[in-house]
Amino acid sequence: MSRHSPPQRTEDGRHVVINGRRWRATDPELPADVAGRLRTHLMAARRAVGAALRAHDEAAERAARKRVQTAKVALGERGTPWWEQTRAQRRTRWLDGLAALDADAGRRRTPEAP
Repeated sequence: MSRHSPPQRTEDGRHVVINGRRWRATDPELPADVAGRLRTHLMAARRAVGAALRAHDEAAERAARKRVQTAKVALGERGTPWWEQTRAQRRTRWLDGLAALDADAGRRRTPEAP
């Protein structure tokens, strides 16, 4: 048995309830590998927000928060509700978000050209 049990879901499955607060659930149609990659990007971006705050680096904070937003939208947790989108729109949402996050991660790993 895992250390954490899955969060309680609302009856319609559109939200999870954590500590009595309702949050939009991740799009259930996301393939597991895509969801995992998006969560990896999300957690890295959240760590970057914290590092930027500690460093008092406003530009880095804005960039990191933008990556958090991109990941949350791609997961279906922000933006147009996934239950109001067609399957094609949902797929486009997560693929576009993942492509943007992968490209951004590549740019951050690549040293600046002279």
